[in-house]
Amino acid sequence: MFRLLLVFALALSGTSVWAQCASDDEIVQFVDDYVQKQPAKALNAGGSMDDALCTQAKLAKALEPHMGPVVGYKAGLTSKPAQDRFKVSEPVQGVLYRDMMLENGAELPAGWGTRPVFESDLILVVGDAAINQATTVTETMAHISTVHPFMELPDLTLAKGEPITGVTLTAMGVGPRLGVLGAGIPVTNSAEMEQALADMQVTLRAADGEVLVEVPGKAVMGHPVNSVLWLMSKGIELKPGDMVSVGSFGPLFPPVKDKGGASVTYTGLPGNPSVSVVFK
Repeated sequence: MFRLLLVFALALSGTSVWAQCASDDEIVQFVDDYVQKQPAKALNAGGSMDDALCTQAKLAKALEPHMGPVVGYKAGLTSKPAQDRFKVSEPVQGVLYRDMMLENGAELPAGWGTRPVFESDLILVVGDAAINQATTVTETMAHISTVHPFMELPDLTLAKGEPITGVTLTAMGVGPRLGVLGAGIPVTNSAEMEQALADMQVTLRAADGEVLVEVPGKAVMGHPVNSVLWLMSKGIELKPGDMVSVGSFGPLFPPVKDKGGASVTYTGLPGNPSVSVVFK
């Protein structure tokens, strides 16, 4: 997986081989700050997206001893408001680590990260390598094996005053820290699941029942599967078992607003599943 990330970072264009990766010392310092949950200095501030992708691959390798291996990818800034906020014209790509995944109902301290936030999300699991030839939502859906409710708990990580841009977010892998992973829903009929993903209502609630966000599945790039297509369009080659986080179905919230916890419900998916987390 890391090899694919590195190849991808170096193969985006003819000039990508000259991308300016963060130095070894910068990576070591970032990893130390990340592990200790200390505010970190931005990587590749003022650099290019090619620089950021090179750094992301290097950082992923350095974080593996702490986070486990990379098990998939994430699309971030998948909504127009989010893109406008960070002054980008398209989403950004990051990575998912094995050990960031928590069971439904997990209990965490409110300060699980340096600058913790939470969001409603969704994970699609790749069924077979033929997905890499897909060019439409329908074709892609035929190669998804399971759909998982997922509440991501990202960490913006950077110290106050450090630039949070598309480039610096990409360099650090788009803020992975933790995530609550629900049980997989098998895709037994891809056409029906494709429609369900578009029509479902995704509702993020605080522990006291207050609705924080309620949007249709189409809120993510017109259809959640478009996140997979976008990642593949950037050169990522998926393999069976890879997880893909499709991106947030609304804004990110700091834990101060969750009133002790949060839950996400996916009304319209089989069984109307939900995931929840408790902050102590």
